[in-house]
Amino acid sequence: MGKIIAVVNQKGGVGKTTTAVNLTAALHELGLRTLLCDFDPQANATSGFGIDKRKIKRDIYDVIIDEIPTQEAIIRTKFGDVLPSSADLAGAAIELIGIENCNYRLRDALHAVKDAYDIILIDCPPSLELLTLNGLAAAEGILVPVQCEYYALEGLSDLMSTLRMVKRRINPGLEIFGVALTMFDGRTNFSTQVAQEVRRHFPGKVFTAVIPRNIRLAEAPSHGLPVTAYDRSSKGAVAYRAMAAEVKAKL
Repeated sequence: MGKIIAVVNQKGGVGKTTTAVNLTAALHELGLRTLLCDFDPQANATSGFGIDKRKIKRDIYDVIIDEIPTQEAIIRTKFGDVLPSSADLAGAAIELIGIENCNYRLRDALHAVKDAYDIILIDCPPSLELLTLNGLAAAEGILVPVQCEYYALEGLSDLMSTLRMVKRRINPGLEIFGVALTMFDGRTNFSTQVAQEVRRHFPGKVFTAVIPRNIRLAEAPSHGLPVTAYDRSSKGAVAYRAMAAEVKAKL
């Protein structure tokens, strides 16, 4: 039975989708049965796997709102399976309000296919609202990308407060699976200081592999490829493969 991990941080631009896409691809490369659930209306994780958003017939919106079978929306790629998103998902937060058990729609959808995978990663929206609550209700653990820059820890207290609330009211089993340091610049003392501070805040939870600032990571999405396929020898690809090995060891 697969483990469901929500990739979440309410701050934008921290490498959340980059981590979801590249970690999924790297885990698939290690032989794991992977599913990437794109739960962000921007659908960047969907296009990051080379899927043309304009040609999708069914997506996660149809699954959680119209209750089509989850399997009917899944798209298979050579980098792992994808449960795609679309702009329609932006309206789902409002539509869900009137639905019974609205916090658990994604959980029910993913549990229907959970046995087919070793790991399911959910790319959550960069905000703490109903869609993200669905992601947290569905997950057994959260993976938090934290950029090694100024304000890195800003907002993490809000995320931790939300995590505690979700544990109390919605999903008692939810835990921090891991913290990923992203956008690390080894040329600066500041990146090192931020990394030390994050490790102090989350003892034992921060992955050893650190994701560097890397032009190949930035270029890969425009080609519809994870960095492990775009440039296997790049520092970004090497780092995500190392992180995938750590994730696999924790499953």
